[in-house]
Amino acid sequence: MSRKPVEAEIGIIGGSGLYELSMLADARSVDVSTPFGPPSGPIVLGELAGRRVAFVSRHGAGHRLSPSEVPAAANIYALRQLGVAEAVAVSAVGSLRAELRPGDLVVQDQLVDLTRGIRRATFFEAGVVAHLPFADPYCARLRPLLVAAARRAQGATVHDSGTYVCIEGPQFSSRAESELYRSWGMDVIGMTAAPEAKLAREAGICLTGLALVTDYDCWRRDEEAVTASMVADTMRRNVVAAQAAIAEFLATAPPAQPCDCHDALDHALLSDLAGAGEGILARLGPIVEKVPR
Repeated sequence: MSRKPVEAEIGIIGGSGLYELSMLADARSVDVSTPFGPPSGPIVLGELAGRRVAFVSRHGAGHRLSPSEVPAAANIYALRQLGVAEAVAVSAVGSLRAELRPGDLVVQDQLVDLTRGIRRATFFEAGVVAHLPFADPYCARLRPLLVAAARRAQGATVHDSGTYVCIEGPQFSSRAESELYRSWGMDVIGMTAAPEAKLAREAGICLTGLALVTDYDCWRRDEEAVTASMVADTMRRNVVAAQAAIAEFLATAPPAQPCDCHDALDHALLSDLAGAGEGILARLGPIVEKVPR
C-alpha cells in the first residue's frame, strides 16, 4: 500500500473555546473524507515555527457538535491520513481538587472512560480484532515536553499530571456524581478525552492532552455550581494561555522521534491481516499501513 505525502506532522485538536489557531502561517482549509464519515469540519493546515500543523476544531464551527456527536474516529483518521504522527488535544475541564484552580492548565497523564458506548471507540471491526495496550493513555515522551513548554509560556499555573474522568454529557454532573469521582481519586472531569485517546493509540499517533480548568464542577457547596456561561467566561482567559503553550511547544519540541505509540499495533492484532479482505484493508488504510504482514 503506497503512502500519501505528509502534509502535516503535528495535529492540534481544539476544544471548547479553542476554535482556531490564529498564529498559523499560510493557513488553508482542506476537506478530508474518511471511511468513518466526515470530520468535525475542514482541517486547517499551516505552519508555525517551521512545523507543519493540522488543526481540527473538535466541536465544529459555531460549537455545533455535542460531546456525544463529535466524530472522533473521523477526526483521528483524517489527521493520520495527512501524515500526523503527534498531536495535542485541548479540552475544557472541571476541577475535582481544590488545588486545581479555574484558569490553571493540566497536562493529564491518566484517563477513566465513563462514556456509554454511543461513541465509536475503535477502528477495528468486520473480522479484524486488535487489543492495544492502554495502561498509559498519553505519550510519555511528549507529555514532559508540553509541560515544560507550557511553563515557559508563563500564561497560567501548569500541573504536570492528573486523572481525567470522561463522562458522556452533555449535562454536567450531579453533586453525588461529583463527590463519587472525587472519592475515586479523579482530578479533572470532562466530556471529550474518550474515546479520542484510544483511537489515537490505534492510529499510531503520539497524543498528549492539555486540559483547561474552567470551574469546580459542583462539589464545592460554597460556590455556584458550574454553568455553560461560567465555563465560557473562564475559557476566554484560558485560551490565551493555551495558545501560548501550544506555540511554545511547536517552537521547541524536537521532530517526531521513534516511539512505542507509533508501533502499538504491531503486537496487538489477533487477526491475520493477510487473510483480511481488500475492502477491510482499504477501510483501515493509514491505520494499518505500517503493520508487518
